[in-house]
Amino acid sequence: MPEKRETMEYDVIRINENSWRIEDSGVRFFLLTGTERALLIDSGMRVDNAKEIAMQLTQLPISLLNTHADRDHIGSNEQFDVFYMHPDEASVYARWGKSGQMIPVVEGDTLDLGRRVLEIIHLPGHTPGSIALLDIQNRVLISGDPIQEHGRIFMFGSHRNMETYISSLEHLESYLDRFDEIWPSHADFPILPDIIPKLKSGAEDILQGKLQGQKAEMHGTEIVEYDLGFCSFLCDR
Repeated sequence: MPEKRETMEYDVIRINENSWRIEDSGVRFFLLTGTERALLIDSGMRVDNAKEIAMQLTQLPISLLNTHADRDHIGSNEQFDVFYMHPDEASVYARWGKSGQMIPVVEGDTLDLGRRVLEIIHLPGHTPGSIALLDIQNRVLISGDPIQEHGRIFMFGSHRNMETYISSLEHLESYLDRFDEIWPSHADFPILPDIIPKLKSGAEDILQGKLQGQKAEMHGTEIVEYDLGFCSFLCDR
């Protein structure tokens, strides 16, 4: 059984000997360790002490990488002087008034934690600079928001683009022989790679007008929700 610690604010769940997921009010972020250093992937939504949480789990030096800059993924970014992020995400990050120096990472870059190499995959569409990380040795994809099962993928607002999202899913299909499971930032955990072609097909049907959506409201914005059964897309009206 995985080790689990509960508090009023978040849950820390050990995935394996060198990986943890922190569940924070419906958002999930991760701590990965290698032999030389640790990487925090996103910094939470409601928590403001992600670095301290990570320091309770490892004594290795800890760096931060953001999969993207939606505010539910950057809650503790002020705890880090520098952080990794795709440069196309800079404008999204700036709108929240967060601090810190961005170290740009792009498609094909790698981060070596010590016998654990993570490869950057650029997946724009949900946001311009959304990225996933391929944990090469462990054959795991840490996907951020674009890949979910039984969750809601936000595709409304000025920085979302469904055509680009579909292209990213097509790009990700070229990696299918390199990972066996996916660790998403929301909803079910873990999930299988066969969700990727399902998401692509559903997104294509929405774009082509083949699906009937339901009017809804999210954060004061009128939207249309397309329920695919295995996932929902929240889109502009």
